[in-house]
Amino acid sequence: MMRALLAPQPSPSFSSININSRNPNLYRTRTSFLLFMRVADHHLSERKSRLSATRAVLDSATIEQLGLKESDIRNPAISSAYRNSKFPKPNQTVLEAQARVCTGPTQTRPLSEEQAFKVLDTILRSVRGELKDEELVSTAQLGAFFAGMTIRANAFPEATQWSEGEKHAMNTFWPLLVRALPPDVIFIADPEGSIMGLGSSIGPQFVGNGTGEMRLVGALREILAGGHLGYEEVQGVLRDVLPLTFDVGKSTGVSESLLSAFLIGQRMNRETDRELRAYCLAFDDELGPAPIADVRSLTHYGEPYDGNTRYFRSTLFVAAVRSCYGESSMLHGVEWMPPKGGVTEEQMLKFMGANTNLSSHQAKELVEDEEVGFAYISQHEARPSLYSLIGLREHIKKRPPLATTEKIQQFIRAKGREAIVAGFYHEGFEEPLLMLMKRRGVHSGLVVKGEEGGLSMTTRLRSASTSKGLPVNYCSGFRSVGMESACEVDGVSRQSFRFEVNAMDYGFEPTDTPRTDRLVSKNIELGLAALGGQKGPAYDRIVLNAGIVDHLLGCDGAEDVSLALNRAREAIDSGKALKRLLNYIKMSHKVK
Repeated sequence: MMRALLAPQPSPSFSSININSRNPNLYRTRTSFLLFMRVADHHLSERKSRLSATRAVLDSATIEQLGLKESDIRNPAISSAYRNSKFPKPNQTVLEAQARVCTGPTQTRPLSEEQAFKVLDTILRSVRGELKDEELVSTAQLGAFFAGMTIRANAFPEATQWSEGEKHAMNTFWPLLVRALPPDVIFIADPEGSIMGLGSSIGPQFVGNGTGEMRLVGALREILAGGHLGYEEVQGVLRDVLPLTFDVGKSTGVSESLLSAFLIGQRMNRETDRELRAYCLAFDDELGPAPIADVRSLTHYGEPYDGNTRYFRSTLFVAAVRSCYGESSMLHGVEWMPPKGGVTEEQMLKFMGANTNLSSHQAKELVEDEEVGFAYISQHEARPSLYSLIGLREHIKKRPPLATTEKIQQFIRAKGREAIVAGFYHEGFEEPLLMLMKRRGVHSGLVVKGEEGGLSMTTRLRSASTSKGLPVNYCSGFRSVGMESACEVDGVSRQSFRFEVNAMDYGFEPTDTPRTDRLVSKNIELGLAALGGQKGPAYDRIVLNAGIVDHLLGCDGAEDVSLALNRAREAIDSGKALKRLLNYIKMSHKVK
């Protein structure tokens, strides 16, 4: 019996909220053992001797040497089970309205009169104390919703400003709301006392409590008018107010309504390059300098932190493949992140029994390990200040600037060449992402519009009714000429490229992408079967994503794309890639 897929160490804490508490949705079972045994035995029978060795290694490492108990085994098979049950849930009526009005100048969809009346009535009843538990509208939701309304009134084009129905609803409810809402929310809704028509002095006179909140209020006055901030202003606010601290689920520091208004307001105004740089670099030194790995090449993978909800997510398995021929990879993310709350690398690694509480120094050791060659680090360990925002982000609904910048991180560095690869979905974000990569000083950078906005390029045929914007498999990037660092902004020679990958050009048969539909276990099963040599859509996607990325980044030995793809196949067919993944699970518990 293969007894390999053990539960991880207890989940990390979210500020003072205890994530270690048992979640009734995370039922404990031996299903994970049976899953791995089925996949391995069915797809890897031709390598019985090697599998016997890995069984023995994992048995002793995870059960005997680590002292893990059968009672610690858990099988959260679906991604939504990883949401921290201590997080209060947002009010769904207002959240749906936020999805419509807390977005960009052209994407915003004004509310109808019926919708606006329903939303404002819900808010009024909530602040009056008439709603409880999940029906309660949080202060973060109030901040985000009214920030969206204010920015639309002050700065958006006519088509996405307030509808007549919204105006009627606000005229009806504001005289009641202004007597019930707290001063910080009134400030967000009418900062200059000019929007609502009642001439209230609360907004113009509001300054906040404490130095950090006063700085935040000053920044918000600019943001709510549709303006932008300087680099130092953004970093100053972030460093003043983060990490958030909590008591009984509520922030004990800065006002959550002000902070949510700040975050969603900057996204609605479409951040400038300097604002994005500030978010990206603000906490680089939070835990000290990044350790430097003694490897010739290191690629940082920036998958969207909120995961996949529909399709196979291949990056973890791609990293195992690339490590077989000396291309080290650094993966990072979180266990669960809104708005999608999909399957993430951390969920898969936890499900398979790996330690996901590694420090950057431990990750460095795994990257340097010749039998492993890749690592994963959680934002909880590397950037606790940013991790403290997860609960708030669920109540903001739309992705804040951090959803872009958290993908462009270097939690460890390398003595050799470095590259960053990041996924995106919406057209217009590819250039800001590449700008951040260049600011990071890497030698090569690549953005990929994979499926679901992630990094997984597909082998399926492009649909005639494809989504708006750039096609899936669109790639854009740069390569620095020579080993000089791209951080020398002036005088660096770079080769830029834009490219749409057509898998059939490289001999792949068109296939539909495997569905996982939030199932962590299904994503693992597909990946392990592929690393076990089972040919099919998952196998092809792992090979495609390893070989194409190697080629586009200018990796050694990948100048010829067909050779790059062949060495990825060899890494799988030889059994080396699967062995690397199993080694990672074992060594993640042993590394000091």
